[in-house]
Amino acid sequence: MKKGFKSGFVALIGRPNAGKSTFLNKMIGRKIAIISDKPQTTRNKIVGVLTEAQFQVVFLDTPGIHKPLDQLGKIMVSTALTTLREVDVIYYLVDASVPFGSGEAFIMERLSKVDTPIFLLLNKIDRLKKPDLLPLIDVYRRKREWTGIVPISALTGENMGSLLDSTVAYLPEGPQYYPSDMLTDQPERILVAELIREKILWATREEIPYSVAVTVEMMEQRSAHLLYIGATIFVERSSQKAIIIGKNGEMLKTIGTLARGELEGLLGNKVFLELWVKVKTNWRNSKRSIHALGYQN
Repeated sequence: MKKGFKSGFVALIGRPNAGKSTFLNKMIGRKIAIISDKPQTTRNKIVGVLTEAQFQVVFLDTPGIHKPLDQLGKIMVSTALTTLREVDVIYYLVDASVPFGSGEAFIMERLSKVDTPIFLLLNKIDRLKKPDLLPLIDVYRRKREWTGIVPISALTGENMGSLLDSTVAYLPEGPQYYPSDMLTDQPERILVAELIREKILWATREEIPYSVAVTVEMMEQRSAHLLYIGATIFVERSSQKAIIIGKNGEMLKTIGTLARGELEGLLGNKVFLELWVKVKTNWRNSKRSIHALGYQN
């Protein structure tokens, strides 16, 4: 262990669409978490690693905390709340463009039960007029004591450097948990599956995203410059399958084209992507199906 080296774990928590995944990608400097304007995009706990000469910060991006409507939602919220007991620092991200409401009150009630240092991050300040920021800070300052209140923009990176400097002061001296060049512990197949799911979120209508899961069945290097990937898209109803496939297969082709372009950049290889769509009825309320599709408890 290097003398004076600091290391620790930082949880990212907040409501769906608070910008946690955008924050993680900006902080790490690479896309390791999928992004969508639709809530409840993140379903698993995602680890992002930032290593500098004198410290290593391990970020845990958690599913958005919300009122669960199915078994998958319960597992997602449980994953987020359990993480609060595993870390050295908590980042509580709030969408600064949305008024304080019951969702934030629910999270703050949970935070009242932990002694971990908590930074309140008022995200998306790029959407605010400057005169609106100070009254918002005052609203949250009156509700509890914070380790720090930091207005940020995960989109532009505004104030994220100073936030990191403040955070390191709260980390203990410790070992380097991950190699310096490691940015995430996500297996490559999971990254691929999630990127495909992101493209489905972008391409399909409202009723589809929450019912979709993706598993990678095969990744095979078929020549020096061609990687074959076969993946299955699972939905809950035949009508959803029809939407994803689209007329004459056009929607599935669009999803594949979007995914393949980004996968080639991610993997540094030409990709042949084959997609199948299958129905797994009511999988979000089946613990067996949830775990079979790779979602953590």
